[in-house]
Amino acid sequence: MKTMLKDVMLAAFALALCAAPAAADDVKAGDLVISQAWSRATPGGAKVAGGYLTIENKGTTADKLVSVSADIAGKTEVHEMAMDNGVMKMRPLDKGLVIDAGKTVKLAPGGNHLMLQELKGPFKQGDKVPVTLEFEKAGKVAVSLDVQGVGAQAPGDGGHMMKKMPDHSGMKM
Repeated sequence: MKTMLKDVMLAAFALALCAAPAAADDVKAGDLVISQAWSRATPGGAKVAGGYLTIENKGTTADKLVSVSADIAGKTEVHEMAMDNGVMKMRPLDKGLVIDAGKTVKLAPGGNHLMLQELKGPFKQGDKVPVTLEFEKAGKVAVSLDVQGVGAQAPGDGGHMMKKMPDHSGMKM
């Protein structure tokens, strides 16, 4: 009997681990889950920074990221980077970014990203930069970008990986 009880307790514990809630930094807004929000530290005098995150749509209808705002930036936009006749081009997504039902969209270096321009101060490694995302259906959502090292390629990287993608932090616009 003790062995059976012990097995039931272990199974319950294992099930609890598998059913653990989303990470503390995840933000839920309607059917959307926003996770892994981060940016890079900016060198002194930089006026531009990129913001990166993952948006998962757990619903049955699409939603759209229509705008972004941040008190630390004079201008913010949702951008895409794409190849055009062999040339990498960056442009604002004026009509927003669709997150289809049941899909996940990742904003990352070298692809779609948040563009924070006319910075009012530097981003320092370890800081949390508050931004507000506005979705067509889910509305306004407050998120904090965890600032990684200058050359970071992913959250938690700290800037130790070699740069493989463009770094927007030193760009002048």
